[in-house]
Amino acid sequence: MNRRIDELLGKYWEAESSLAEEQELKRLLQSTEDYEDEKALFSGLKDLSTQEPSLKMPTKTVPIKSGNWLNWAASVAILLGSVWGWTVYEQKQAEQQAYMEVMQAFALIQTNLSKGQEEMKVLNDMKYLNTTNQLFGNPTIK
Repeated sequence: MNRRIDELLGKYWEAESSLAEEQELKRLLQSTEDYEDEKALFSGLKDLSTQEPSLKMPTKTVPIKSGNWLNWAASVAILLGSVWGWTVYEQKQAEQQAYMEVMQAFALIQTNLSKGQEEMKVLNDMKYLNTTNQLFGNPTIK
């Protein structure tokens, strides 16, 4: 009998037993002295199957939290902070762009000034000449 119970329990735990085999297992477990854990399991299952399910709808309604406005305020603060940060960033970028344009203009002025000073070097050498005769010679003296 114990061998048949072991065989039926093996099938039961492998989920391969039929309803007739499960009924036979329950009947054999009631007539034996051993297998106390299995007896308790099947008696507990029998008790559960006889109980009527009690589904009750909750009667207590959950109120909406009054702190919901904090979420909105935080969202608005984050949005405003982002917009302000973006405008500051754009302003800094515009200032940097203007600075770079001014520096390029100064570099161009310096380059042109250097070219002009090199061209003036010839005239600078002429300032030491006293008269036009020294430059062109004296046409009246022969």
